[in-house]
Amino acid sequence: MMSKQRRYEALVRALHGDLYRYAYWLCHDRSVADDLVQETFLRAWKSLDSLKDEKAAKAWLITILRRENARRFERKQFDLTDIDDCQVADPVATTPEQDAEHYLLRQKMALLEPEYREPLLLQVLYGFSGDEIATVLELNRNTVMTRLFRARNQLREALDVQHADKGHRNG
Repeated sequence: MMSKQRRYEALVRALHGDLYRYAYWLCHDRSVADDLVQETFLRAWKSLDSLKDEKAAKAWLITILRRENARRFERKQFDLTDIDDCQVADPVATTPEQDAEHYLLRQKMALLEPEYREPLLLQVLYGFSGDEIATVLELNRNTVMTRLFRARNQLREALDVQHADKGHRNG
């Protein structure tokens, strides 16, 4: 059996990057994202014994992070930075065309209502299943699946409009 310290360090190593990216998506501010992740891991340390299944660690940590983010708004209302003003380094090299597509996709995703954006992010960025998203967001699975469906449709429509506009300008 691994010691609590070793278990904790393994969790931090394995999931710090994912948690930071998710925190950044939520708040669009690097220092706030750092604080959220730090507070999340502090709370995780305090209740590590309640994590029985290591496979559930990512969902468990994201749930803690979401609650930490909600606490920020209970304490104080922050000015949020526009996501376009900050870039998170992507370790995977991409072409300028892919960068433009990713930028456009992030831009359109940021415009989705939070109730649609958040489940889509959990699915696309972290590969969570509908059941896992339902657990993290504390919703029933049917609600999650409906929101994912609507999020994809809204995103598709926004991108179709964008491409149609571009075609009119170029044509």
